[in-house]
Amino acid sequence: MRFGQNGGSELAVGRRGVLKAAAVAAPAGVLVACTGHDDTSGAGTGGGGNGTAPAEPQATITAEPKADATDVEVTTPVKLSVTDGTFTEVRLTNEDGKAVDGSLNDDKTEWTVGEPLGYGRTYTYAAKASGSDGRTAKLDGSFSTVRPSSVVRATLYPGDDAVVGVGQPVTVKFDAPVSDRAAAQRALSVTTEPQVEGAWAWLNDQQVDWRPREYWPANTKVEVAANLYGVNYGGGAYGKADVTTKFSIGRNQVVKVHTPEHRMRVYRDGAEVANYPCSNGEDANPDLNTPNGTVIVMTKEPTSIFDNEEYGYTDVKKTWCCRISNHGEYIHENQENAANIGKRNTSHGCVNLLPDDAKAYFDSAMLGDPVEVTGSKADFPTTSDVMDWLLDWETWKSKSAL
Repeated sequence: MRFGQNGGSELAVGRRGVLKAAAVAAPAGVLVACTGHDDTSGAGTGGGGNGTAPAEPQATITAEPKADATDVEVTTPVKLSVTDGTFTEVRLTNEDGKAVDGSLNDDKTEWTVGEPLGYGRTYTYAAKASGSDGRTAKLDGSFSTVRPSSVVRATLYPGDDAVVGVGQPVTVKFDAPVSDRAAAQRALSVTTEPQVEGAWAWLNDQQVDWRPREYWPANTKVEVAANLYGVNYGGGAYGKADVTTKFSIGRNQVVKVHTPEHRMRVYRDGAEVANYPCSNGEDANPDLNTPNGTVIVMTKEPTSIFDNEEYGYTDVKKTWCCRISNHGEYIHENQENAANIGKRNTSHGCVNLLPDDAKAYFDSAMLGDPVEVTGSKADFPTTSDVMDWLLDWETWKSKSAL
């Protein structure tokens, strides 16, 4: 950094002499420029004294970050300020000479950066201000930003403009493990209309979900902001970019399956709208049960291919398939099991429906619709990446990093 135009240890004060730096010290990162004034003849305006007019204020420019700063976080506010003067020129450029956007306040005493800084860049600022004493003050300097060892990308689900069921959580997935979960979580926000109580929970070190305490109210509007650019995740890893999403909750539709009944009931806005005969996972083998728990419709697949060599089938094609877990459970058509549908539980864990019923349910289903299963001898595992409704509220909140 250089002070004024001298670049040395002295500051010019006009033709009446030189003010040594030892006599008036300027703090690092601050420019002081002043102009001397001729003595005036005659008495001063105050009582007594030697008739010398008071000195004009000196313009002072300061910069944040200070000159020669290193490893500056890219979210650090960059600001140049002047007292006892106004800016006439402010410029911030990167090492390629490209100007960085910024703006002055109304009285031209403060300049702030208007765009994010880049990782591993060197920035140079140059500022001029006109002081109250009529002289020009200058300040030059440079600083460099942190250089991450890695940058981590985040994705949000649901995506923009999606319409989902009342059980759909907000999901943030990272493409690498996050060490400082609290730092990442502080950068996340969920805004709803109407207001809905909810909480974040880390399901693993690469996924954090937000779910409401109860199912979403129908027709809720949801906005999610993940302001992750510049967030220090620990271990030299930083957030790659900010991401946002806006989506809506649709009608309230919930599926209930009580496995001993061999029926699948569909409720919309609390009223039963369908009651289908079904065959669930084989009762005698807990490994083949349709597990207890509340899950959601994760995908809708008009056609799916099923393989399970352990149980003797491969390349089995089924239609009107709604996936409800990452462990192989679906609601789907199974004409080959028609003799048992509505009578016995003989599937390998899926909810089997007759073709027409499967098509009718498929057409009514929405991603995020809850599916509540009871009456089984086994439970859905709470170690999957879709455990949101398998945990009670207090357990869910305990998984927050804050």
